[in-house]
Amino acid sequence: MFRKLLLAAGIAASVLLSTQVKAQQPDLKVLRKQMVIAVEKGKTTDSLYNNLSNLKEKNGITNGFIAALLALKAKYAWNPYSKVKYLNRSEKLFKQAVAADPHNMEIRFMRFSIEHNVPSFLGFNKDLATDAEDIIAQLEKKNYGTADKELTIAIIKFLLHSKRCTAAQNQVLNKHLTELS
Repeated sequence: MFRKLLLAAGIAASVLLSTQVKAQQPDLKVLRKQMVIAVEKGKTTDSLYNNLSNLKEKNGITNGFIAALLALKAKYAWNPYSKVKYLNRSEKLFKQAVAADPHNMEIRFMRFSIEHNVPSFLGFNKDLATDAEDIIAQLEKKNYGTADKELTIAIIKFLLHSKRCTAAQNQVLNKHLTELS
């Protein structure tokens, strides 16, 4: 009897803890919409960065968004030193995010899109090929992770338009685009 009560209490506690952790994590659909706005508005970037940075529990995807926001802060900074500082912090946090969730297509895509858009002479494009390869590998496995269908299609289109993939990779991407459309 005591064991059953202890087991029930343990299950209840784990359910309670998991819902508290989930409640702390941001809604990804809302976060994605806010990120689109942040690309064009520095105030939204700062606000979103502050909100996500203040979360006590950060998982790989949350760190990925924070890393992308740091790169956006570099875009809005006027001081060249500050720009490089933000990009260095972004790169470091992206490494942590990928280490925490190495096959998350959305994290890889955020890093790919940042590295694609940062001028290459700055040297922040070391992971472009690796990220493209892993995104394509996850597409092949149909392991979309946190990415919904709409985001997955957007990722594929971005990779195709980036002109950074090989002809063979483009074939695979086009195949998946056709399947998802």
